[in-house]
Amino acid sequence: MKNFQDRLMKFLLPIANKLEQQKHLQAIKDGMIATVPIIIIGSFSIMFLGIGNLLGSGAISDFLSANMHIFTFPTAFTSDMLAVYATFFIAKALSERYDLRGSQPAITAVVFFLIVAGTISEGKMDVAYLGSTGLFTGILVALVAVEIYHFCEKHNLTIRMPDSVPPMVQNSFASLIPLLLNVILAVAIYFISMGTQGVVFPQIIMNLLSPAISTMDSLSALLIVIFLSQLLWFFGLHGPSITSAVWAAFAISYGAENIAAYNAGNPVTHIFTFGFFYAILQVTGSGLTLGLNLLMMRSKAKSFNSVGKVALIPGIFGINEPLIFGTPIILNPFMFIPFVFGPLIITVIAFFAMKSGLVGMPIANPPGFLPPGLGAFLMTLDFKAVILVFVLLLIMTLIYLPFFKAMEAEELKKEMEMSEN
Repeated sequence: MKNFQDRLMKFLLPIANKLEQQKHLQAIKDGMIATVPIIIIGSFSIMFLGIGNLLGSGAISDFLSANMHIFTFPTAFTSDMLAVYATFFIAKALSERYDLRGSQPAITAVVFFLIVAGTISEGKMDVAYLGSTGLFTGILVALVAVEIYHFCEKHNLTIRMPDSVPPMVQNSFASLIPLLLNVILAVAIYFISMGTQGVVFPQIIMNLLSPAISTMDSLSALLIVIFLSQLLWFFGLHGPSITSAVWAAFAISYGAENIAAYNAGNPVTHIFTFGFFYAILQVTGSGLTLGLNLLMMRSKAKSFNSVGKVALIPGIFGINEPLIFGTPIILNPFMFIPFVFGPLIITVIAFFAMKSGLVGMPIANPPGFLPPGLGAFLMTLDFKAVILVFVLLLIMTLIYLPFFKAMEAEELKKEMEMSEN
């Protein structure tokens, strides 16, 4: 087991370090995660529609139906404009990694994005590509815009003002050349796209990415993501934080599409959403460790008992680092199989529970750090999702049980030897 762990560590550590150090991937991850509160607000607006459908009829349902246009109004300016906000946050995150001043690079990226995505017809802007459909264009635009800004800054391609000019004015004029270059490029992209393909640039991007996008919302993709996340955690690296640099954009995009589809009365098709990952596949933390936590609280081993008591409250709210580091699960041969491979079983069960229609699909993005079941219910408005979560936690407890008993026996042996000495 030790040789196996050493080999895995030798292989995984350089890859994880590369991902952690890659500015663009980390900027995408940070920027996408920054949009989550906006999506949550949009989700809460849509939930009124779900509650109305859940109630069916009655005074409350009639009241909601009569005022639904008011309750769902914020959605048009939150989830339905996701790409605009993502462009800003990703550009801001990347510009900060380049130590670029202020918010000008991020605003420049938004201007770039609106030119290539917001077509004007008869004095009105088409907002079709400002939501999830334009998300990947927003990611690309944010990176390109900041790179142009960084290039200008690095090679002094900026307008310099005398020292007597206030800093605010200096910064405004310093951004003119980078902004001009970005606008020129954006206009060129727009007219080339329309002239050669007859569609706007975001539609070209979606056409190119459609195979990858459809592949990510699959059981195989979920299994790979969960396996890598758990494996990295086992070696002390924050797995979801690292892997989300790759999958977060897809998951958030799927969630936004589900919200829009539900709002329009269309079928909801995506399973792999941000909420599904954290409210079901990672409920009570990576490895679904609540059951293990309870086993430790009942343990005769003093060390496990103490860690279990300390870790319980944070674990209920999805913060299981005290358990992961306190047990420890990291590099613990007893925990390798249940912690890394147990969640794969959970993923298969959860995926087919939704795919088969047994449990409702994600129609909202719940807040993080909620107790087990609550996030799943807010995400689906289906009480069966709550039952699913507790069934999954029970299964994980049973998976942990034999390995925990073996680990506990070893720990009791050590404690007995220490007490005798």
